Amino acid sequence: MSVTIAAMPNFRDAGGHETSEGGRMRRGFLYRSDQPAALGPDDESRLASLGLRTVYDLRTVAEVAIEPGLTPAGARRVRLDVLADEQDGAPARIIAMLANPRTASHELGEGRAAAMFTRIYRSLVASPSAIEAYRRPCLGLLDEQAAPALVHCTTGKDRTGWACAVLQTLVGVPRETVYRDFLASTPRILGKYRTHLAAFAAAGGDPDVLTPVLGVLPEYLDAAFDEVETRHGGVEAWFADGLGLGGDAVAALRARLREPAERMVASHAAT
Repeated sequence: MSVTIAAMPNFRDAGGHETSEGGRMRRGFLYRSDQPAALGPDDESRLASLGLRTVYDLRTVAEVAIEPGLTPAGARRVRLDVLADEQDGAPARIIAMLANPRTASHELGEGRAAAMFTRIYRSLVASPSAIEAYRRPCLGLLDEQAAPALVHCTTGKDRTGWACAVLQTLVGVPRETVYRDFLASTPRILGKYRTHLAAFAAAGGDPDVLTPVLGVLPEYLDAAFDEVETRHGGVEAWFADGLGLGGDAVAALRARLREPAERMVASHAAT
């Protein structure tokens, strides 16, 4: 069952996708979203119905200072600064640019935004802060008492997008499906920031400059997967060696993220 949360338009279940082996990634176990904040009563009720036990917050210290975020009742928040090693504080700086079209055009125009994000996506694979940050949720997902879990950043498209894309790939979700789910963030986030985009345009800015910033492009994910292949030879090795989980933990994680056999049988019987 799909859950819609109005204040978190990029919220969705990371699971439910069929794998190339005929199984399915587990539903109701790992959710993804933009930051949870300022929820109305209906949104709070829907979020509470999921029974979340852990919230993995991948935002920077600067982002958290701007918006501390909401922790659902019964859940524990784990703060993990994926981009701590990024010197320019990219997320907070980009948000500030929305108010300054001239600066945004100078720093993000003519392909510079896409180039910046491509570099950041490579860092999601290899930087020490990213490795430590992504290792923690993987270990957490091995603990049934820590799930269901929610992973989020500010927009839920880059740091969160990579986390979900690489976990989906580990489970065996076809690459085409992984990319489709990844790219689904763009219309959700552009819709969330439509008033900011309108104000940016009214101040003389070109909204197209912000599309590679507020949305995602296939080449972002291309860069991350290429970095994985170059450094480790494959996704499984990235989890085992890059994140230091080891082969046994990776096998256990893959099994944990797959739909239990009895649930698959019941699902097929229902159809």
